[in-house]
Amino acid sequence: MPTSFSSRHIGPSAADTAAMLQTLGYTSLDALVDQVVPETIRQRTPLNLPPALSEEDALRRLKQLMSRNKAVRSFIGLGYHDTFTPPVIQRNILENPGWYTAYTPYQPEISQGRLEALINFQTMITDLTGLDVAGASLLDEGTACAEALTLAVAQKNGAKSVVVSDQCHPHNIAVVRTRMQALGILVQVVDIASWTSEDSDGIAAVLVQYPDTRGVIQDFEDLAARVHKAGALFVVSADLLALTVLRPPGEFGADICVGNSQRFGVPLGFGGPHAAFMAVKDALKRRMPGRLIGVSKDAAGNPAYRLSLQTREQHIRREKATSNICTAQVLLAVMASMYAVYHGPEGLKKIARRTHGAAVWLARELMLAGQEIVSDDFFDTLTVKVHSAHEVLKTAVLFGINLRKVDAHHVGVALDERVREEDLNSVLKAFGISKAQHPLTLANDAELNCSATFHRQSNFLTHPVFNRYHSETEMMRYLHRLESKDIALNRSMIPLGSCTMKLNAAAEMMPLSWPEVGGLHPFVPHDQSEGYRAMFTELENWLAECTGFDATSLQPNAGSQGEYAGLLAIKRFHEAQGQGHRDVCLIPTSAHGTNPASAVMCAFKVVPVACDDQGNISLADLKAKLAAHADKVAALMVTYPSTHGVFEESIVEICRLVHEQGGQVYMDGANMNAQVGLTSPGKIGADVCHLNLHKTFCIPHGGGGPGVGPICVAAHLKPYLPGHEMLEFHEGAVCSAPWGSASICTISWMYIAMMGPQLEQATKYAILNANYVAKKLASCFPTLYKGVNGLVAHECILDFRHFHQVTVEDVAKRLMDFGYHAPTMSWPVGGTLMIEPTESESLAELERFCSAMQCIHAEIEEIESGRISATDNPLKAAPHTAVFVMKNEWPHSYTREKAAFPLTWVKDGKYWPPVARVDNVYGDRNLICSCISVEEAAQ
Repeated sequence: MPTSFSSRHIGPSAADTAAMLQTLGYTSLDALVDQVVPETIRQRTPLNLPPALSEEDALRRLKQLMSRNKAVRSFIGLGYHDTFTPPVIQRNILENPGWYTAYTPYQPEISQGRLEALINFQTMITDLTGLDVAGASLLDEGTACAEALTLAVAQKNGAKSVVVSDQCHPHNIAVVRTRMQALGILVQVVDIASWTSEDSDGIAAVLVQYPDTRGVIQDFEDLAARVHKAGALFVVSADLLALTVLRPPGEFGADICVGNSQRFGVPLGFGGPHAAFMAVKDALKRRMPGRLIGVSKDAAGNPAYRLSLQTREQHIRREKATSNICTAQVLLAVMASMYAVYHGPEGLKKIARRTHGAAVWLARELMLAGQEIVSDDFFDTLTVKVHSAHEVLKTAVLFGINLRKVDAHHVGVALDERVREEDLNSVLKAFGISKAQHPLTLANDAELNCSATFHRQSNFLTHPVFNRYHSETEMMRYLHRLESKDIALNRSMIPLGSCTMKLNAAAEMMPLSWPEVGGLHPFVPHDQSEGYRAMFTELENWLAECTGFDATSLQPNAGSQGEYAGLLAIKRFHEAQGQGHRDVCLIPTSAHGTNPASAVMCAFKVVPVACDDQGNISLADLKAKLAAHADKVAALMVTYPSTHGVFEESIVEICRLVHEQGGQVYMDGANMNAQVGLTSPGKIGADVCHLNLHKTFCIPHGGGGPGVGPICVAAHLKPYLPGHEMLEFHEGAVCSAPWGSASICTISWMYIAMMGPQLEQATKYAILNANYVAKKLASCFPTLYKGVNGLVAHECILDFRHFHQVTVEDVAKRLMDFGYHAPTMSWPVGGTLMIEPTESESLAELERFCSAMQCIHAEIEEIESGRISATDNPLKAAPHTAVFVMKNEWPHSYTREKAAFPLTWVKDGKYWPPVARVDNVYGDRNLICSCISVEEAAQ
C-alpha cells in the first residue's frame, strides 16, 4: 500500500504529536480539539467525501476526467488566444515552488525578486499602452473594465451613467453591467460611431474595445476628444499583442487602458487564471485599484522595490475604498512579463507581424472565394459575413477547429501565434473553400496591412532588461537570480495569520502542465469540455459538503470577488422578496478591510459592530445596531473563527439575532482551515460563505495571486449565484469566464481527492500547531486573545505593545536574518504579530521558528533593560545584508556573527536579504513605478 497523502501533507509525526500534546497537557488530539471548538457548533459526523486516493491514483483519476475534454484548436478570440509558453518560463516559474509558493510582497526586503518581475510587468504595460502608470495586475479583463468604470464614477461626483460600445467583448459588457447595476449606475450600450455627447450630463466614462470584438480597428481620436469635452474619462480595453504594432491608446487620448496579458505566454486554462492590466494617466494613479510597485531606497541608499501608495489598501480605507481588490495575479503577471523579457521588443513584433500576416493571407483567400470581410482594418481577427453561421461552425469542428458565432450571419476567426498552415487550410474548408489560390508564407516581417493612421511609430521596451536575456542560458540564470532573492515556502515556514500558507503539494500542481487542462478556450462548445464540467461538479459538491451548504459557484476568481458575489446574492435575494430597501450591512470592527469595501460595492451602508475586550463581537452592540436599523438590515458579515483567532461561543446566537431581524449572515471563509470537518458555516447558521481556495484548499499564493474565491450558499440563495452567458443563469456575471480561474481548480480537486474525509485531520493539526506555538512562546510574548478554555483556534495573536524601545516592524525585519518571513504584522490589532503555522509544518520547523522568536525576545530584553543601545542593536539595523556584513568598517557595537548568524542553525543554508530595510516614506514621496537604471534611481 502506498503511503497515505495525509501523512505527507500533515507535518507532525505520531511521535511529534504525542510530544506536543504532552507540552499542552492533553492526552489526545481529540481532547484538545474538544476544548477549542464549542460543543454547540461541533459536527460529529464524518465528512461525506469519497475515500482518500493516493497521489498516483488521484492523478490517474483526474487524467481520466480531463481526457474527456476534446482537443480542438480554438480561433474564437474574445480576448483569449492560444499561446506558446516558452519552456524556460514554464519550468522555472509555473512549475517552480520558489515562485508559486511565495506570499504577497508586503515585506519588500525578502520579495525583491518578485517585485522586480512585477515592475517589469508594469513597464511592459506602460510602454505598450502609451500611458504613465500601470498597476501590478488585476483579475481578468472584464473585472478590469468594471474597475476602470468604477474609478471613473468615483472621480466624477454625481455620475449617473457610463457609456459602453456595443462592440466590446460580450463578457466585458456583462461584468460591467453587474458592477454598475449594484451601484445604481446606468449602463448605456450604444453604437459608438453614432454616439454624441449632447446628452452627456452625469456620464462618467466611455468604454471601447481596441481592436473591437469583431476584430475591427477603429480611429478613436475624435471620440476621445468628444468624451473629454463631456467631462468624462475615455477608457480603452486593448489587445496587448496588437499594441506592439498598432498605435497605443495613450497616443489617441485614452485616460485608462485595460486588458488581458494572457496571450503573453499564459495558457488558456479554460478561462484563467490570467493577469489583466490597467494603465492610467498620471493624474489618476492614486485612484488605481490593486497593487502598485514602486522604486524606493534601502537603509544603505541603494535602490529597492516595494509596494507603493499602501494607503490605498482596504484595511486602511475600509468603507471609503473604491475597490475591494486586495490582491493581484502575480504569478501570471510574472510569466507575462518574462515572456516580454525573453522575446524582447523585436521578438514581440515578429510574433505580432507573423500572426497579422496569417490573417491578411486568410482574408485575401476568403475574399477571392466571394466571402465578405467586415473591415479592411484588422490585426488578427476577421469577421466574415455568411449565409449560416451555425453551418460554418459545425463544419469547422469537423476539421478540428472552433470558430466564433458572432450572430446568425457572421463568423469570427481570431488567429494566434501558434497558427500553422494546416490550421488556415482548415479554416478555409470550414467556409467551403477546398484549396487556397495563393501559397502561404508565414513571415516574421509581414507588413502591417491596415490604414497608416493605425501604425505604431513609437518605441517600447527599451529598458535593458527587455533586451538582455534572449538566450535560454541567460534567461534561466536571470529567473534563478530573482527567485533566490525571495523567501518562499520552499525555504522556510511562512507563519502568516489569516493567510494560511500551507503545503502546495507537487501532485496537486502537476495537472496544470497537462494540455487538456491548459489548452481549452473558455467558450468552447459544451461537448468539448465534459472533463472540466465533471471535475467542477465534483469539486462544487465537495465544497458544499465541507461548508454545510446546498450549492457552489466557482466563478469568483479571488477572495474579494467571492465576498462581492456573496453579498450580491444576498442583495438580489432581498430584492426578489420585495425587500430591496434593506441596505445596511453590519460588519465587526475586527473584519478584514475587504469586507466593508465589498459591501460598498453592493451599495450597502456599512454599520460597524464593536468587539469586546476578549476580541469577540459585542452582543450588546449588535443588538443595539439591529434595533437601530430595524427592517433596513440586509446582512451581517462575520469571520469565523474570529479575526482574533478564537471560536466565539456566541456565534449561533449572533446568527439567530440577525435572522430574526430579517437579515442574512455572510461568513468570510478566510479561517475555514479551522472549520473543515469539525463544524461548518451551515451548521453555525450562516446563509452564504466564500472560500479562499488559495488558503484552506491548497492553491498556492503565487506571490500575491492567483486565487479562487468560490461561494457556497443555502438553498434559498442558489438562484442568485453568479451567472454567465455560458451557464444556465445568464445574469450577474462577476468575472469574464463562466468558471473564473478554471484551471487551478484542479489543485483543490486533487487536495480533497487525496485527503478525503481525513480533511478533518488537517483541521485538527492546524489547531494543534497553533496552540503549540502559543504555548512555546507564552513566556516571551503573551497571546492577546484566547477562547474560554485558554486556547486559540488555528492562529494566535502575540502582543508586543508592552515593549517601549522595539516595534513589531523591528521584529519582522530581524526575522529575515533567521531566514523567516514575518507573521501578519499589526493586524487586526496594532503592535501585534498574528501567527498561523498551518497543519503542514513539522515539529522541527515549529521549534526552529520558536527558537528564532525566543532569540529575538532575548535581544529585546537586552534593549529594554538598557544593556545594549536602544538605537544601535540587531533589531533596529535588521535585516543585515551580506554586503553590509562584509564591509571593512563595522559600525555596530554588536558582532558581525550576532548580526548574521544569531543561532547556530542559521548558518546551514543561510538566507541573505538582498537589500537593507526599505524606506517606505521615501518611496511614496518619490513615486517611480517602472524600470529605471540604477543611476536614475540614485538621482
